[in-house]
Amino acid sequence: MNQDFKVVVSDYSYVGWAAEICKEMEVSAKARGTGIAKRSPDYLMLKMEEGKAVIAFAPDGNWAGFCYVECWGHGEYVANSGLIVAPAYRKGGLAKLIKKKIFELSRKMYPEAKVFGLTTGLAVMKINSELGYEPVTYSELTQDEAFWSGCKSCVNFDILTSKNRKNCLCTAMLYDPRDHYEPEETTKEFVKKEKIYERFLRLKQSSYRKNLKRNNLITTMNGFFTSLFL
Repeated sequence: MNQDFKVVVSDYSYVGWAAEICKEMEVSAKARGTGIAKRSPDYLMLKMEEGKAVIAFAPDGNWAGFCYVECWGHGEYVANSGLIVAPAYRKGGLAKLIKKKIFELSRKMYPEAKVFGLTTGLAVMKINSELGYEPVTYSELTQDEAFWSGCKSCVNFDILTSKNRKNCLCTAMLYDPRDHYEPEETTKEFVKKEKIYERFLRLKQSSYRKNLKRNNLITTMNGFFTSLFL
């Protein structure tokens, strides 16, 4: 799909799209069988008004995608949250454009902050790698209680709590402005190990959902998974 999408930093003039975007976020999360922090239209409106979100439009004028910035740990961490692409515009490269735009916005607004994300998708992992993110353990993410409370709306929240917030179905990725590889390096490493990542993601998800008796299996897998970049 080749379309001339327009991806812009939002402001108050875009708040009229908040309800529709919020609804699609919820529908999409249910369809995937995973979840993202559930947000209200009012919350998305606030992000738009603050200029802490990006919104994409298709040539026909309809909204096509969205993502917003959240700050945690008194500015030490930043998350690019709520990434969503409208169904009609998926698999056309729009998610990559949105991620690039929101990453640039995050770096501009919070140049000293560590930028992190949680994802269950290999495609998002690849995009993050192209921006310079690296897979990390959960211990390297913010410990801000408000952030983790946002996971309560995810269907896998009981898995997260049962693992004392050390593991879950999501893979953690981090960009540290003070200690990071260049995007060319992280991209090269991802391409080299993509098949390994794919197999481990599938095994990890399958193991959780089958409630394996060996409680340390996922911890071991995650340790090996992140060590692939070391």
